[in-house]
Amino acid sequence: MRVKRQKCHRKSVRFYTSCFGFRQPFKVLCDGTFVHHLIANTIKPADTAISNILSAAPVKLFTTRCVLAELKRLGTSYFQALEAAHQLFTVSCDHEKNKSADACIKDVIGQNNPEHFFVATQDTDLRKKFQEIPGVPIIFGLRNSLFLEPPSAFQRQFVKTSEEARLHMTELDRKMLQKRSRYRSVDEEANNSSGENEDFVDQKIGIQDERKPPTARKAMSVKDRVQFKRKKAKGPNPLSCRKKSHEKPKLVLEKEKKDSENSARSRSRKRKRSRGGKKIAEKDG
Repeated sequence: MRVKRQKCHRKSVRFYTSCFGFRQPFKVLCDGTFVHHLIANTIKPADTAISNILSAAPVKLFTTRCVLAELKRLGTSYFQALEAAHQLFTVSCDHEKNKSADACIKDVIGQNNPEHFFVATQDTDLRKKFQEIPGVPIIFGLRNSLFLEPPSAFQRQFVKTSEEARLHMTELDRKMLQKRSRYRSVDEEANNSSGENEDFVDQKIGIQDERKPPTARKAMSVKDRVQFKRKKAKGPNPLSCRKKSHEKPKLVLEKEKKDSENSARSRSRKRKRSRGGKKIAEKDG
């Protein structure tokens, strides 16, 4: 039984989040009767008990100044409920004078519940009243357990009609669509007229080209376009090159000296041989 109840609660919370924009952390507006029921049945802590119903993170509990004033007027029997209500967040009331708790909560909720409050109350008349307002989920207590009322038939019908209205086109959308269609038709007509003029001009130019005789340039098969030549590799920049030195390097000079010395030696040896041969010849003679 408890599992089925949790499924129903999750389904109701999903309905309000998807259709009316409720977001976490959820805000719960409590009246004096609900706070008194929590204390009488020792449902503590209240925020965790309500968060278990909504299957959400810790919720924020609110009340109004008029609810606090009403609990104060009820006397000592509601003293503990008054102390517990003082620990809740207080919603600012727009009315100057204090009203009854029911009237104050109705003013806070308004026609469409702009602040997305969950209303926690034990008042049956107030619960029936909020079932006729779209987007007002109701929490109530039964003995030591809490319940979330499923969406009423009026709320479901409101969601259905609003979805159907979104699908249909409004008068403003229809007017905008007509204006766009007119502008589009005017643009298409302008494009068609310009295209016909261009075709006529092209035909005229073709006739004139056929009548013209071939020019000398065409007869000589000279090309009008510029022919780009490939760039060839050029030599080095003479200004950036080093000038040639006329002086011979040291190695070359040393080599020439050695060659000259060797030639001189070879010559002197030949001379010595020739002299010796002459002397020998003279002796023989």
